[in-house]
Amino acid sequence: MNFLAHIYLSGNDEGVIIGNFIADGIKGKKYLKYPASIQKGILLHRGIDSFTDHHPIVKQSTARLHKNYGHYSGVIVDILYDHFLAKNWKRYHKTPLADYVAAFYDLLKDNFEMLPVRIQRMMPYMISDNWLYSYRSRDGIAKILSQMNIRTKGKSKMNLAILDLEAHYDAFEEEFTSFFAELMDYTKNKLAEL
Repeated sequence: MNFLAHIYLSGNDEGVIIGNFIADGIKGKKYLKYPASIQKGILLHRGIDSFTDHHPIVKQSTARLHKNYGHYSGVIVDILYDHFLAKNWKRYHKTPLADYVAAFYDLLKDNFEMLPVRIQRMMPYMISDNWLYSYRSRDGIAKILSQMNIRTKGKSKMNLAILDLEAHYDAFEEEFTSFFAELMDYTKNKLAEL
């Protein structure tokens, strides 16, 4: 899953939210240097990634893209799934997406010193371009995919994946909806376990 889904699945604990958001930059046992709630968020993130990577519905989505994008297919599906979460946000959360995202950005600013350097560098761009809110529109997703393609120096061709989204929009949305229901159940149990 991508940023928005990880944040949403963290619940209301600010430490868990921060941990889940920064987890990709925390390798191995380095998570142990953080406070307990952030550790919980990092471990939750790892669990979500593992559950997602091995799920047959997600594999169905990535298989549709694999011929054109190879190992980047999983990254693309993560981004597309965040689009469907943002687009259908009212189904999942009572706080409007714009307000939810603004509160998250404030949380990052309030805890800036705790963030890994890579996140500190990325944060101003994320906030100024309002990445999380932009996920709700196809134009926003097209821009994100183009930026990802630039980050891979054009190797991934991820910018072209917007065409795959358009061609298989309903199928991707159905897969997201089915998968996300299972992921929410998994996350609830994982949080209780942690």
